[in-house]
Amino acid sequence: MLTLLGPWPDPATGATLRFDTHLDSSLIASPSVPAPRPAPSHETEKILMDSLTSMEKNGAEATLHEIEAFLESHPKFRLAQLIHGDLLLSKGRPITDIGNIEGVSGPEIKEKVQGLREEARRRTGRYLNPPDPDTLPGYLIRPGRERTWFIVVEMGRSRLYLYENKKGKFWLRGDFYASAGKNGFPKQSEGDQKTPIGVYRIVGNIPADDLPDRYGAAAFPVDYPNAWDKRLGRTGHGIWIHGVASDTYSRPPHSSDGCIAMANEDLLSIKKILAIPGTPVIITEQASWMKPAAINGRRLAFEEQFERWRRDWESRDRTRYARHYSRSFRNRSENRSAWLRQKALVNSGKRYIRIGISDLAILGYPGEPDTVEVVFAQDYRSNNYNSRSKKRQYWRLEKTKPGRGRAERKDENAEGVWRIVYEDAF
Repeated sequence: MLTLLGPWPDPATGATLRFDTHLDSSLIASPSVPAPRPAPSHETEKILMDSLTSMEKNGAEATLHEIEAFLESHPKFRLAQLIHGDLLLSKGRPITDIGNIEGVSGPEIKEKVQGLREEARRRTGRYLNPPDPDTLPGYLIRPGRERTWFIVVEMGRSRLYLYENKKGKFWLRGDFYASAGKNGFPKQSEGDQKTPIGVYRIVGNIPADDLPDRYGAAAFPVDYPNAWDKRLGRTGHGIWIHGVASDTYSRPPHSSDGCIAMANEDLLSIKKILAIPGTPVIITEQASWMKPAAINGRRLAFEEQFERWRRDWESRDRTRYARHYSRSFRNRSENRSAWLRQKALVNSGKRYIRIGISDLAILGYPGEPDTVEVVFAQDYRSNNYNSRSKKRQYWRLEKTKPGRGRAERKDENAEGVWRIVYEDAF
């Protein structure tokens, strides 16, 4: 008997993200009105998984007929082809694993079979252990008013989730199988064939007619390397969300040169959303799923600290303003000392400063412990200069140390104090 539901480890094992900022309870639909749970991958994945998981009850022969019917409508689905072959072989001898073919030789064939086995594990893992519908990825802290759609890619489970921000509430609108870089993650340098971890935005839309066949139905570049990647010296380019070649349905979990690859039918089903410039794409190894009951406290603590920063800037008090900037602060051209020196010089000519903040958006940053990306519209007013700009900051929760002065203790909590490690206008 072909065994598909054995004691496999959770495919999402690995380094657990420490960031656990919660969402305001107002940002998630009330449990009394549960969010819809769309079937993964246009029902295609569900049909295949239903067939496999019912085998113990219905038997291999019935499952074989179901897989054959499935292949009639999805003849390029290589995983289904492999399972079909296994089921045929199981009539004559026991099959202990997917692709359990005697006499297979050659590293290339073995690598392909191993990739399909891993795809089966990832798909089955999602089917048997879906995310709790009453939770959200902890990165979706405050959406802001500008963005409706958010994409979260969980590489440890080979999933791409699509969330809609509707009147301040996040709704899961899509859940798809997706492949990532053949050498894993995170991306560090040009040509390493790894997928980056971080918060990105879609910056382009390349139609199929302008692409080689291997990129499938379309491609949507993201802005890797972003400001944070550049600060850390990461290099490379050309990270896309794209489809797959016309001779296949999907690709194994680790098979791209660093991009996110989806089945063409899945990609086309959300193409209009992916084509919206600026759509956030959060790429992580393992999502930190948060229940709304624990949401409010930490988000509000950050927002209180952010408001102190705004007020302290208006105060023109150099010491009060400086305490919001980490000693590790550095942007594209200045370290902390240079930044504060320039601010002090500018402020010396001011009789007053007024800072207006609008469209504040906060997203947790994967791969960086206790770090958030903050984007907002800033309205700067003073006695001799006025301006409007878009600002981007990265804040990190820094642990407190004993012996700090009373002036700083009011900004601290049991976990530490939020400080800015990067800031620029864009």
